[in-house]
Amino acid sequence: MTPKSLLRHPKATSTVQDLIGACFQTVMDDPMTAERRDEIERLVLCSGKFYYDIIGSPLREEARDTAVARIEQLHPFPTELLAQVVESYPNLKEVVWSQEEPRNMGALSYIGPRLRAVIPRKIPLRHVARPERASPAEGRASDHLSEQNRLVEESLGGSSRSSD
Repeated sequence: MTPKSLLRHPKATSTVQDLIGACFQTVMDDPMTAERRDEIERLVLCSGKFYYDIIGSPLREEARDTAVARIEQLHPFPTELLAQVVESYPNLKEVVWSQEEPRNMGALSYIGPRLRAVIPRKIPLRHVARPERASPAEGRASDHLSEQNRLVEESLGGSSRSSD
């Protein structure tokens, strides 16, 4: 139930205490922003493996105004838990749903309306995804890597963004 790349990823780990004393977390806030919630202006929401691509990027350190949170259970949608995360950032100017799949695949079509119901209307809600296509594959590994880097850059505040 996980991509093979996460089996050895140094940040995709749990302690024994996490496994015996905790429970499954449907929404996981950014642990790096606990002390600076007032500085956060962009909240990136994602799920699964793409989270590790975003936080592992060298651009992550430069994006001081950006928090990256995970929605790890899409259905039933964790409305209340996500609302708590959003409300904990008082100066949000943008929320971004990021996925590595094409726009017509992955969670975007399901999660978009549910996010809009949680995110206050005054805060723009955007998405970052590959363009719509018939296949999720890029074709060549170099093209996949290039597109993956673009998605991470846009998620963290790159100049060109997609919008809902």
